[in-house]
Amino acid sequence: MNLQEIITAKVPGAVYTEAGDGMFTIPVEQFHDLARYLHDDPALRFDFLRSLTGMDWGEEGLGAVYHLESTATGENVVLKVLTPSREQCGLPTVSDIWKGAELNEREVFDFFGIGFINHPDMRRLYLRDDWVGYPLRKDYDQSGETNPLRMTNEVAHDSSPSYELQPDGSIIRRRNVLFEEDEYVINIGPQHPATHGVLRFRVSLEGEIIKKLDVHCGYIHRGIEKLCESLTYPQTLALTDRLDYLGASQNRHALCMCIERAMGVEVPERVQYIRTIMDELQRIDSHLLFFSCLCMDMGALTAFFYGFRDREKVLDILEQTTGGRLIQTYNTIGGVQADIHPDFVRKVKELIAYLRPTLREYHEVFTGNVIARQRLEGTGVLSREDAVSFGATGGTGRASGWACDVRKRHPYAMYGKVDFEEVLFTEGDCFARYMVRMREIEQSMRIIEQLIDNIPQGEFRLKMKPVIRIPEGSYYTAVEGSRGEFGVFIESRGDKSPYRMKFRSTGLPLVSCMETVARGAKIADLIAIGGTVDYVVPDIDR
Repeated sequence: MNLQEIITAKVPGAVYTEAGDGMFTIPVEQFHDLARYLHDDPALRFDFLRSLTGMDWGEEGLGAVYHLESTATGENVVLKVLTPSREQCGLPTVSDIWKGAELNEREVFDFFGIGFINHPDMRRLYLRDDWVGYPLRKDYDQSGETNPLRMTNEVAHDSSPSYELQPDGSIIRRRNVLFEEDEYVINIGPQHPATHGVLRFRVSLEGEIIKKLDVHCGYIHRGIEKLCESLTYPQTLALTDRLDYLGASQNRHALCMCIERAMGVEVPERVQYIRTIMDELQRIDSHLLFFSCLCMDMGALTAFFYGFRDREKVLDILEQTTGGRLIQTYNTIGGVQADIHPDFVRKVKELIAYLRPTLREYHEVFTGNVIARQRLEGTGVLSREDAVSFGATGGTGRASGWACDVRKRHPYAMYGKVDFEEVLFTEGDCFARYMVRMREIEQSMRIIEQLIDNIPQGEFRLKMKPVIRIPEGSYYTAVEGSRGEFGVFIESRGDKSPYRMKFRSTGLPLVSCMETVARGAKIADLIAIGGTVDYVVPDIDR
């Protein structure tokens, strides 16, 4: 049987909709059992929760869309679950099936007010506890009167609410203890140089050992997904660059691809070459900054200066063609904003010739340093099973032995036509995460070398209509960002603006696994763990 037959046999009430990518609508009372079956069945093994999107379908109700993938077969399935009531809306949690669902469900609760039954921690994730309303609902009051600017400090609670389903079908509210009164709890952040942005950890210690870690997000949340609902499709592009400036090119590439695929637009081959090269230059830029900041966090200032010096060479090349150093605004629907600079090919080849021996110098200065090795090896171990369950993709997942590279799993642009290695380690520790990214710089150069002398002639941008509409339906497209899978989900009603646009953050799964990685480590090691996990806060907060 195919997957559609399996699901309809398991859930007779399931309805399949072909519009867009296609999805199954699952009755809410049967959803958890189906999710468990899809995850546990040895022939299916949908063990990767790619994306979880909260939805407001108006009169139809509130709910969520789940994108699942089997790491064994590569098969994907999309499930839709809704609850008709807007006042007492609840869905069964799947955080007991996929660990990454815990923070994703808190995000949905925060913005849609959907409570997840049996979820252990139903606190808001981004907004203050005293925030009134749920901003991503279609009927949300945006006047500003409901939520005036509050200048008081928010109190951190040591317990969290949860809603538990009882055998008789009733739901009771409980409070789960986060930290006991006698626990020694310290703050790391939100203002701390090693948190790499305004992110706050509350950490419980026993001596030097980390017992628990509680993450607080949202200090720089900008409401980008809400803004997208009032913008035209070309206008939404500018916001993707602001999610993660170290993945600006890849993020924008993902959104452009999603819109182009929905419209049935095939971009010229020259564009595919240029986009691929730009994505890899962006990856090199990101990994050089990763190297520099990790070295700085660990006191290796010489290596820090080396990395920043060489990163400037990448930024100079990007700026010459795109006009921007950190935020390029280069990809557009149907192509790129401008053709590559006449010196682009020469300068890229010079960069690669320079970087190869320079990388060996990095390894001499830092990688082989006995102090660095002792601090990184065996520290902050993440198993492959946990990496998949949390959805911790990118270098973090590959350091744990999970082959999760989107460029290999779902090839796009020119990635299906170039030869490169997916860098894998199995140790899952800080050193493995460091080495994955250093080796990926070499692979990025390898990809670029295969393309740079073969960029075909032709158009760099298709002529598009001034008003872009995409067919009604739901669409999901992903790319391999600098830190992992970056996905774009669009639900269209055929208008010039998206009904719902959701960005699959690369960083949120990485932060969600921090407690698992850090538990049992020394507090001094938290800096190395956070640095090698390599999350970027604006990408999380969106």
